[in-house]
Amino acid sequence: MFKLMSIKMVKFLFIALLGLLGVSQPAVAKNISINVFAIPSQPIITLMAQTSDALKQAGMVSFYDKGMPVHATLYLTDFAPGTEEAIKLAVKNIVAQQQPFPITAEGFSVTQSNWAFINLQPSRQLQRLSDEVTLAIEPLRERNATVPTWVKNYPNKLTAFKRYGSPNVFQNFQPHLTLLANEKSPQLAVINKQMQANPPKAQGQIIGVGIGVSDQFGQQKQVIAEYFFNKGKS
Repeated sequence: MFKLMSIKMVKFLFIALLGLLGVSQPAVAKNISINVFAIPSQPIITLMAQTSDALKQAGMVSFYDKGMPVHATLYLTDFAPGTEEAIKLAVKNIVAQQQPFPITAEGFSVTQSNWAFINLQPSRQLQRLSDEVTLAIEPLRERNATVPTWVKNYPNKLTAFKRYGSPNVFQNFQPHLTLLANEKSPQLAVINKQMQANPPKAQGQIIGVGIGVSDQFGQQKQVIAEYFFNKGKS
């Protein structure tokens, strides 16, 4: 016991001495938020551009107009630094078995917290792609991620978060394209009414999978890899 206490005391005195000398302790590496996302083809990107123009005319700037990549999140959670190469390898192996498949973007939705989306119609192929990505890289994730406050109000999503690190996988997967987050402009309600009367729609394809370091809104601060399906870009 005396020996253990002595070691603790020495450690305490050492840290105190470093502080007096102005020497900082080694920084603990922070976790990074990684978004593995589906890459849509040009017709979907064009629809995002057109819808963003409508928002811009009403005084709102979409993520597209801020230069963020158009994407549909497949799996988003926190990882420890140094896991990027393993994530890339897992995603690359999945993509090698894939071919482009059709997707329909249709409809505009706004949440209670004023996030605005273009909806993607349910797709068996997109669901399977999300499932495969989640299962492949979930073992690499950070296990001590903080549960978002809003998730606690949805038992199914809370269960998914505790098991997979994300509330939006498997039965909770709802693919979409994000335009705005926490928008303050009252004009969003006006645009929403217009969009419900004339919903945006485009037919396209999912042509690949990307990996990005994301911000608090799930947008890519940095795209670290893109892998395209066997038939290439279309």
